[in-house]
Amino acid sequence: MPLTAIPYIGILFLVLLKIMSIYFIMPFPGSQYINTINISYFIHSHIYILRIVGILISIYCTYILFTELHGWFHKAFIGLLFLIYIFIIYTINTSISADKMFLQPNMLAFSDSNNLPLTPNDIVIGTTINGESKAYPLEYVGYHHQIRDVIGNVPVMITYCTVCRTGRIWSPIVNGKLEDFRLVGMDQFNAMFEDNTTGSWWRQVNGEAVAGTMKGTKLSEFPMYQMSFSAWKDTYPSSKIMLPDQSFQNNYQKLKGYAHGTLQSSLIGKNSNKWEDKSWIIGVTINNLSKAYDWSDLLKNHIIIDNIGSSTIIISVLSDNSTFQVFSSLMDQQQLHFHTSKEGFIIDSETNSTWDAQGYCIEGTYKGKQLNQIQCYQEFWHSWKTFHPGTEKYN
Repeated sequence: MPLTAIPYIGILFLVLLKIMSIYFIMPFPGSQYINTINISYFIHSHIYILRIVGILISIYCTYILFTELHGWFHKAFIGLLFLIYIFIIYTINTSISADKMFLQPNMLAFSDSNNLPLTPNDIVIGTTINGESKAYPLEYVGYHHQIRDVIGNVPVMITYCTVCRTGRIWSPIVNGKLEDFRLVGMDQFNAMFEDNTTGSWWRQVNGEAVAGTMKGTKLSEFPMYQMSFSAWKDTYPSSKIMLPDQSFQNNYQKLKGYAHGTLQSSLIGKNSNKWEDKSWIIGVTINNLSKAYDWSDLLKNHIIIDNIGSSTIIISVLSDNSTFQVFSSLMDQQQLHFHTSKEGFIIDSETNSTWDAQGYCIEGTYKGKQLNQIQCYQEFWHSWKTFHPGTEKYN
């Protein structure tokens, strides 16, 4: 190998190392279709050692080049390459890395449901803990990806992955300690967080650590509900709603239309046909059995009664075409069997009681009672089938 080529190889190694460290965990062409989590985590966790090795090789070889050869061209060009390498590091660390692109709120503020810059059709996600309800507009949490809060005196981690179109609410308690997380990138198109204590990587979609010393550990999950703002107000009239952080108004505006699928892009656009990668589905898992329901079918029927294993469930979408819920058919330990009426209500065969789309019995033996809700998620089909590989499809 010519002596003059060695310094170039060292600098090329440094450049490729930095590019690979970001390529595998960001949505660049082809990067999310292959399983590279172990490679990317190795590079990430050893980046300083690898970088030092590359720099030492480059410095040593450059020293030889400067002392053995006297041509000005190679010396100037290698100096330029070093400057380019420094520029690449600066650019990636300040603008391309995930936690620099999607920042946390500077100020987290809430209001009641009567004084908010939201329309009745805007979509929120939220939960109730210890009697306190809070909701977060989808396009706010969609930008931030993670919002840390306290609900009912319990710390929570509100998360949303726009590329998977799904939200989760996790407990940020790990090994009895309140943990901090940062958005580090994505894997298989799902947002991935890094904990501050061990540097392990955690998936947003299932709360599982997939790399690092915490690998295999799972975060505890809180119930998460996705509704139109109007439905949320009716269901939780005393709820607090997140206000927009004025520092990020432009970022929120870029997601305008995302909640209803009118914002089109290669990563977050909507497929109108069934069972395509970005078709919307509702996913349900019961006793480790998963099933997906096409969103267009749900909008057409509004109520679907189905079985997952031995469990009968009712999936409903309200007339706002945004609010969805899944209910168990068990009531007071009795298995009810349902059918729909011409008026769009649900009738159980055991007592002939009438139930509405929100699971409330409005007439009959169980009047005033509500069916138990089952956790369900709206998600892109490509995400659900990736993280629930044995899922069934409802047809």
